Amino acid sequence: MKRNPSHHPASQRQLRVGELIRHAFADLLVEGVVHDPALEGMIVTVPEVRMTPDLRTATAYLMPLGGRGADTVVATFERNKKFLRGEIARRVSMRYTPELRFALDTSFAEGDRIDSLLRSPEVKRDLDGE
Repeated sequence: MKRNPSHHPASQRQLRVGELIRHAFADLLVEGVVHDPALEGMIVTVPEVRMTPDLRTATAYLMPLGGRGADTVVATFERNKKFLRGEIARRVSMRYTPELRFALDTSFAEGDRIDSLLRSPEVKRDLDGE
């Protein structure tokens, strides 16, 4: 029976490389290296980059400030992935530059959902012990 590697926590190496690539993405965004009209006037954050165990694939989680145009941001980065991979290769010294994938970061929305659940009258009543 083959184990699913996604159920195992990331290794220290995966976390370190993911953070290096995240910083490289942040630098690219600050420098405005991606010249695409779809990103005009948008501020995009990269809260996390997750690496596969073999370090061959990096999934960058993206979030536009304010959440507007989220689908556009992911599509724009997908369209520019070849260019971005080359830029990452120049900035991060690795034997192999990982293949890039992009996904929308939903952790903020999930956090808001949990906050609203915790503030609901039913949960407040249970927490207060009434």
